[in-house]
Amino acid sequence: MSVYHVSTRISSNVPASEILYDLCIYRMDSEKRKHSIVDVKQQALLTNYETQSHATENISEPISTIYIMEVMLYRKTMLKTLCVSPQPFTKMYTLEEFASGKAWSSIKRENPCYFQSTGMTKLESKGDNIAVINISRPERPFIAKDYPIGSSQDPFEKTLIEQQITRRFNQVDYPNQFNASLCGPAAFFYCLQKDRPDVYTQAAQELWRIGKTKIGQLEITPSDGCRHPTGHLYGDISGLDWMTLAGLRDSENKVLSFDNLDSPLAGITLWGTLTEWFEKAGYEKVFSNVGITQARIQGVNELNEYIQKGYKVVSLINDSLLKGSSSERTTYPTHWIVWDGPVTQATDRTVHLKLFSWGYMSDQIKPGNDIFFFIKRFFGGVVFKPLK
Repeated sequence: MSVYHVSTRISSNVPASEILYDLCIYRMDSEKRKHSIVDVKQQALLTNYETQSHATENISEPISTIYIMEVMLYRKTMLKTLCVSPQPFTKMYTLEEFASGKAWSSIKRENPCYFQSTGMTKLESKGDNIAVINISRPERPFIAKDYPIGSSQDPFEKTLIEQQITRRFNQVDYPNQFNASLCGPAAFFYCLQKDRPDVYTQAAQELWRIGKTKIGQLEITPSDGCRHPTGHLYGDISGLDWMTLAGLRDSENKVLSFDNLDSPLAGITLWGTLTEWFEKAGYEKVFSNVGITQARIQGVNELNEYIQKGYKVVSLINDSLLKGSSSERTTYPTHWIVWDGPVTQATDRTVHLKLFSWGYMSDQIKPGNDIFFFIKRFFGGVVFKPLK
């Protein structure tokens, strides 16, 4: 158990002596229970706009643990103290970043901000006092070329995205790539949504607001092409899933841009890349038997042992294993799934597995098939400890 001293800083042109702040640093568990390590109210800033250094609770989490920072700002006047934050500012950092003074950005708008106009007002009767003020804001990062801002089918419209994020936070639905080749990113974001709904929500909000996010050490920085996709998106994939799933996949590509559903990046996410996403986000890999050849019954039994102990099992299959697939291909891997229980065999020898795929959590194995049907389409998996 350790105590850390954590801080952040704000951006402002108002004297630091006139600003107060609330600071709450917390994480949520898979049940959405909030665990705060710092929660202070109306504290004074230092002269360089840094917060005070606040001691955390005595905690046992590793320094790679991701926490959400929530800040509210206040302005002191001679008569009273006014809240100047229309809503809490949130950003996520690892415990290590908080403790080492790195929980802030050199880019102004990525920090808690409070600015005031330096212009002076005068009475209209004095004459010649008309001033023109230009208020600007950065362009929204994600804009579909065929459905721009104002379109009734804008997939990135603010209210629509907020509704989709709220549904994910409440586990109403799950990532769904539909026809896009994004099953690897969908498996990653499904696990993140289940383990750390606060981190999933914050990542999605940052992608919509500033066009990038960082989950632990995993940087998601979609290209301009990905942020301005072409073709028909509306109804085929949600704006939220495009930002997160395509954004993650696009960030890995240094040559081509994932800019439409028929992107040249089509194809399975390799297990090395998928494992790297999980590990950079803070997951710990404990086992892997994934490969280009079938993992056989021994491989099923190995993963069964881990799922029964509460680990995350992300498995590589041929999609012909699942209901709804018309494919009969069995010789090569095509699809990532996430287990939600062990592989079982009924008294009639039919095999069953509750799993996540294409936005649903259910037993999706084609009915009426035995274990030999299963293993011909099974290429092992990667096992991680749940993210805390």
